[in-house]
Amino acid sequence: MRTARELRAQRTVCTTLLLAGALGWQARAQPVDVPPQSHPAAPGQLILIGFMGGNVSAGNLVHREAQVAKELQQSYPLSLHAAVFANHDGQNALRTVLRLLDANGDGILSASEKSAARIVIYGHSWGASEMVTLARRLNGLGIPVLLTIQIDSIEKSNQDDGNIPPNVHEAVNFYETQGLLHGRSTIVAMDPKQTAILGNYESSYREHTISCAGYPWFARTFMHPHIEIENDPAVWTRIEALIRAQIA
Repeated sequence: MRTARELRAQRTVCTTLLLAGALGWQARAQPVDVPPQSHPAAPGQLILIGFMGGNVSAGNLVHREAQVAKELQQSYPLSLHAAVFANHDGQNALRTVLRLLDANGDGILSASEKSAARIVIYGHSWGASEMVTLARRLNGLGIPVLLTIQIDSIEKSNQDDGNIPPNVHEAVNFYETQGLLHGRSTIVAMDPKQTAILGNYESSYREHTISCAGYPWFARTFMHPHIEIENDPAVWTRIEALIRAQIA
């Protein structure tokens, strides 16, 4: 009989093969449609960080994660700094956040610079797992996060996408349970006194389908519900409302 560790390892391998086959290996990309910013974020400006699923590049506007960042940046050019990253690019995302928080540009974050942080992070699939990892790294640096949003989160190897660190003020999880590949159904707060879990919301596509035009045939054939939730207008309407509520 296989051990729990062996079963988890097998699931990770299967997930890797599914995502790699469905979405393809793509080159690393810079944040989508947001010019490099040498100066820090303006006082009160919301920093919005998104992570793509699978092996999708940050600039792939077929995917809703990239579209939302672009649309919100255009709608709130002074109140928002949005950046999207491939989920293997977590270190660059962290560096970007630290640079944006460095108000005096001295390369060192003071207690006041950290406490002034206004950060929202979201991600789909492996990107949701990387999102939690970024939040945990910020927790280790004493930097608060207003909100994390997971969309059909698939845990990456050596990561923990189910336990939300105490620097996160609010967290929400959207998931589906159909098909060969589906996301985590429950997230919990490591410290419920510090983090409010807004909900674990299930979507079902048994009765209605969502268009996934532009996606590879493998994804549409073998992991259709996993990409349907990524394209579901109802889910993204809720996500955008949550993000807009944080914009000053």
